[in-house]
Amino acid sequence: MASPVCFTPKPLNQASVAVLVPCYNESVTIAKVVDDFRAALPGATIYVYDNNSTDGTADIAREHGAVVHVEPRQGKGNVVRQMFRDVDADYYLMVDGDDTYPAEAARSLLEPLANGTADMTVGDRLSNGTYAEENTRAMHGFGNDLVRWLIKAIYGYAFDDVMTGYRGFTRAFVKTCPVLSPGFQVETEISIFAVDRRWRIVDVPIDYRDRPEGSVSKLDTVGDGVKVLSSIASLFKEYRPMAFFGLFAALLVLVGLVVGIPVVAEFARTGLVPRLPTAVVATALCGCGALSLVCGLILETTAKAARKQWELDVYREYEREMRDR
Repeated sequence: MASPVCFTPKPLNQASVAVLVPCYNESVTIAKVVDDFRAALPGATIYVYDNNSTDGTADIAREHGAVVHVEPRQGKGNVVRQMFRDVDADYYLMVDGDDTYPAEAARSLLEPLANGTADMTVGDRLSNGTYAEENTRAMHGFGNDLVRWLIKAIYGYAFDDVMTGYRGFTRAFVKTCPVLSPGFQVETEISIFAVDRRWRIVDVPIDYRDRPEGSVSKLDTVGDGVKVLSSIASLFKEYRPMAFFGLFAALLVLVGLVVGIPVVAEFARTGLVPRLPTAVVATALCGCGALSLVCGLILETTAKAARKQWELDVYREYEREMRDR
C-alpha cells in the first residue's frame, strides 16, 4: 500500500507568484508600483487590470513590463473577480495601484503562505500607527473600525485591518473564493469569507503612505461605506442564517409578548378581550417570529450543505496542486 502524501506548500523560491493590481485612472502612480514590485519580486508576474481608465494607465503599465488586461465592468469587485478567474499561480499578492503600499513588504506577506501558516495574509496599516499619521480622511479610519467591530461581534474574529487592499493568498483560497461584490465592498467580502470558512489568516504590519500629490482617491466615503455595511448584513444572512433570522425571531416574539401580555392578563381577570386589535397584532408578531425561526432553520441546513460542498472543492484544488508539481 502506498504511503499517504500530505499536502505541503511550495517553497517560495520554487513557486510562481502573481501580483494583481486593479487600476482605475492611476497614471500618476502605476509606473512606480510596477517598477517597485518587479524589483521586490524579480520572478513574479505583475498583472495590471485596467478598469476603463481614461488617463493612459494601461499603456504606462505595459511600457513598464506589466501584463495588462482590460476589465470593462466598472467596479473593483468586478476586477478582482476576473483576476481570480484568469490568473493561475501558486501564490497571489493583491495590491492597489495608488502607491500607498510598500513593495518591500511583499515577501513578508508571501512567507506565511509558503511556510504553511496562512491561507490569506493581510497588510495591516493600523497597528504601527502609520495609517493614522498619513491618512487625512478621518471617516475612513472610523469606517474601518466599525467594520472590524461588526466582524468581531458576528464572527468572533478580530482583524487588525479589514479594509486594506494589500493581501496575499494561496491558490486554493483564490480558486474557491466566490467574489460577488461589484465595488469596494470586495475587501470586506473576502475577509468575511476567510473567517467563515476558517481559513488561516495572518496580519502583517506594513508602513502605509498616503497618495502622492496628483493622485485622487476613487472611494466615496459615505456611499461606499453604506454599501460595505449592506454587504456585511447580506453575508451575515447568507453565512449565518440561523443567527440572522433568530435575532429577528427573538425581536418579534419579544415585541409580541410586550403587546400581548396585558391582553392575556386582562382576559384572565375578566374573561373578556376588549382590545381585540391588540390581541391580533400580538398574535401576528409571535407568528411572524415563529416563521422567521423556521426560515432560519431551513436556510441553516442549506448553508451547511454549501459549506460541505465547498470543503470538497478545496480538497480537489489541493489534489490538483499536488498533480501539477
